[in-house]
Formats: sequence, structure tokens, C-alpha cells
Amino acid sequence: MSNAPGLPARTRLALAAAASARWASRAAGRGKGSMIGGLVAMKVDPSIMARLGAGRRTALVTGTNGKSTTTRMLAAALAGVGPVATQADGANMDAGIIATLSLTRGKPVAALEVDELHVPHVSDALHPDVLVLLNLSRDQLDRVGEINIIERRLREGIEKHPAMTVVANCDDVLVTSAAFDAPNVVWVAAGASWVGDSVSCPRTGEPIIRSGDGQWRSTGDDSFRRPQPDWWFDDDNVYGPNGFSAPLKPAVPGRANRGNATQAIAAAVAMGADPAAAAAAVGTVGEVAGRYGSYRLGEHTIRTLLAKNPAGWQEALSMIDQDADSLVIAVNGQVPDGEDLSWLWDVRFEAFETMKVIAAGERAADLGVRLLYAGAEHTTVPDPMAAIAQCPPGRVEVLANYTAFRDLGTALERAGAEPLTGADAKGDA
Repeated sequence: MSNAPGLPARTRLALAAAASARWASRAAGRGKGSMIGGLVAMKVDPSIMARLGAGRRTALVTGTNGKSTTTRMLAAALAGVGPVATQADGANMDAGIIATLSLTRGKPVAALEVDELHVPHVSDALHPDVLVLLNLSRDQLDRVGEINIIERRLREGIEKHPAMTVVANCDDVLVTSAAFDAPNVVWVAAGASWVGDSVSCPRTGEPIIRSGDGQWRSTGDDSFRRPQPDWWFDDDNVYGPNGFSAPLKPAVPGRANRGNATQAIAAAVAMGADPAAAAAAVGTVGEVAGRYGSYRLGEHTIRTLLAKNPAGWQEALSMIDQDADSLVIAVNGQVPDGEDLSWLWDVRFEAFETMKVIAAGERAADLGVRLLYAGAEHTTVPDPMAAIAQCPPGRVEVLANYTAFRDLGTALERAGAEPLTGADAKGDA
């Protein structure tokens, strides 16, 4: 790697330093070392992202929720276009993107998920062919800030790349605003079940009026209204330009993932993929970095779901199998989660009035108070693994936020939990 041809000496030195850092991380038992490798490379050569991205056809995927799943779907849909570079672990900030690009230098196509705050400068470095905008809602106010600020930054970033195709969710008011002035937009009706952060127009501040058929418009600017979609879906199929339709059968649950799959197909087609092949390919994506994973541990079959903000929690709650024997909800409040957990009061936990819940995680007490006010019968067991152990034999649904989900995955692996697929994962075996 240090002898990488066609790269400046400083970039070659950065790649060599990154390789050494990865080796040291693995030798010390600290993991694969891809992140530390990316950080080291970036320090040695601040221009390395642009160097490694040069000559590639690149699609970026961003949004508050669904980035990892949609990116994995897009990578699968682009397989017919050429070998695809993509993150294996969802590392979507600069170091993770650089690590991915440095380890996939022979792949001419890239599908990369990008944190919303990082999109403008990543776009400046990589000059993407396509930017996929999924959704925008409140997320980690102590890190990200108010969502309207993110919308404006995305809008400004898009303005700097007029040749880029933007694949945007026209059901999301904030996404539509970010993409509205772009010269090349592919509009996708991907759905927007959470509208609590877009009651007013991001451009005028006036109210947004919604109708029962999914249409919306700004009362302050009559031209700013839901665009006519180029792509959409129903319970059976995906539909696109020129009368295209094909079966849409995602392997991951939830209506939101049908919308994610539709945007992945639209983006892949914009990159030159065959529409029918892309529609079939998105159905091959199942478990994504532990999301929607199922495991057998002792007398329990465990399914894990990840949620990180009010919109994501609301969608994940709709995926909970109410026929499962137990439900564990694990909430931490570390820096990656956002230390402010006031959003718990925006989530409708009243849905579990008839289902017994165990509150777990470092902030189990905060969650317990919210469940109490929701009228949900529950107990509190801070250790998620102990909470699972206290469940009666059978199927256990586990819903967790970011670090609780990550730590649970590690704990399940150490406990020897057996990953399940197919009928076994559904508890049918």
C-alpha cells in the first residue's frame, strides 16, 4: 500500500502510516483498526479523501435515519455497474470514509453513508455523482443542533455541486427544501411517518398544510409544495419512470425500509444500474451491522432493533412483534447517544399498555419514569443481558439506542449467542 502508484508522496506516506496503525490496533487486541487508520491518514495528509476518491463514481447517502440500511441496499443495487466500495460498519464521518476508500482502491464505484453535518465538505472532496437525502428530524441536539440548521447547510452544500443528481424524499418537507433548487433532482415518495419537526416551512416560517392524500404545501410560499414523485412504492411493488414496475421485497422489516429500498433503487438507476436488477438486489440485504439481527441464547430467541432519535424510535416501535413473549428496551446516555434524553417524552410508549416491558441500560431509571407515565407495565433491570435472562423462555424483542445496542452485540457474542437466519430468526423452527 505504501508504494501505491499514481499518488503523491505525502498520500503514500499517509497510507503507510494508516496501515501501521491498523496493524498496531489488531496486535493490541483493540479491534480492526480501520478508524484509527483513517484518523492517522487524515493527520498525515489532510487532502487524502479527495486523492482516494479521484476517478471513482460515487454516491453519498445521508439523513437522520436509515443511512446504513439504505447504503447497504444501494451497494447491492450497484453491483452490476462495477465493484463497489462501501463501509462495512457504518462509520460515516471523515475517518471512516477515508478508511473505506484506502482499503478499496481497486473499486471504481463507491456507495458511502455520510453524517449529515459532514455532507458539504465530503461532497467538496469527492464530487459525488449522486446524493441521496432520506429524511431530516431532531437528533442529538447537544451535538447536531436544531434541524433547520442542518437543512440550510445541506442546501448550501448542494448549491455548490450543480452537476450532482440529488435523490430526495419528497414526502419529507425538510429534505424537499434542501433539494428544491437543485438542477438535477429525482423525487422519491419514500414516506414520512414522523412530521413533528416540519410543522412550519423551513423557507418562510409559515405553517405547512397537509392533506389526507399525502400532499403538503407551505402557506407562505405557494410554489413550495410536495413535488410529483418520479419513484414510489406500495405494499407489493416499486414504480418508476417510463411505466417501470417491479416486485419490492425487502428482507428487512418496516414501511420505512420499503421507502429506503425505493430510494436505493432510484439512486442506482441514476448511476446506470438496470432498474429490474436493482429492485431484485435490494431484497438481498438482511441484517445490517446487527440491526434486525436474531440470536438464540439458552431458552431465548432474541431479535435486536436499533433506534437513535424520536423519529427512529417511533418507526422501530411499529416493528415490535406484539406477540413476542417479552420486550426489553435499553437506553444509554453517552456522548454518541446524545446526553440529553428529553426526547423520551416525544416517543409514544403508550403503545405498550398491554405488553410487559423491562427498562434497561444506563438510563433505565429515566426510561422507567417515562413508561410509568405512559401507563406501560414494566420492571427495571439496568443490565440488558440480565434483563434478557429474567424474561420467560421464548421470543424476546430488544430495542436499544446506539451505545446500548453496540454493547449488547458485544455481550451476546461473548455469551456465545448463535446468530439465526430464515425461519429460525422468526422463531418458526
